[in-house]
Amino acid sequence: MSTMTQTNSNRKLVLSDILEQRAYERIRDTKRAEIIELKRRRRISLGTIVTVMFENRATMQSQIQEMLRVERVVSDEGVLEELKAYNPLIPEAGQLCATVFIELVTDDQMREWLPKLVDIEKSIAIKLANGEVVKATVDEAHAEQLTRETVTAAVHYIRFQFTPQQVVEFAKGNVQVISTLSNYLEAVELADFTVAELLTDLRD
Repeated sequence: MSTMTQTNSNRKLVLSDILEQRAYERIRDTKRAEIIELKRRRRISLGTIVTVMFENRATMQSQIQEMLRVERVVSDEGVLEELKAYNPLIPEAGQLCATVFIELVTDDQMREWLPKLVDIEKSIAIKLANGEVVKATVDEAHAEQLTRETVTAAVHYIRFQFTPQQVVEFAKGNVQVISTLSNYLEAVELADFTVAELLTDLRD
């Protein structure tokens, strides 16, 4: 099987996709500008304190490069650990993957909201134009780490699995991201450019 065929059939990152630090530094400014624009099309505000960032191969590749840069990781073993951590957030066809950020900046906000938002990650869903709702599932490895029942974490990783028919419906637009948590009932409609962007994840 050719390398190109492997890339098309599997979106996950491998060791050869990650640049060594000196090579990354040479293109970092350009790449960061590209990722900022990409994330603009993929980021939504759900209410006032929750942000949903839909991830893909490019955003995860950038995240890994930046983590390796900050942590000064140069070994293959270290890179492989980052790949293991972040590859689950790259959607396969028929999936959307997202990072959910709870945007709290003060201690008072955290004391007030983190207990109120327990199970927020299980309460986010995508509502299609025909009224059908695609519920989020929580990343398995991340869920195992969330042992606290009285306070939530500030970051969550979630996934949405679509049927082929739901992908067709998604493409029609009028798509909402909703929160059904009783303490945080919110809904936001996706911009047309976000729908178009996310279809690149959902389609083969």
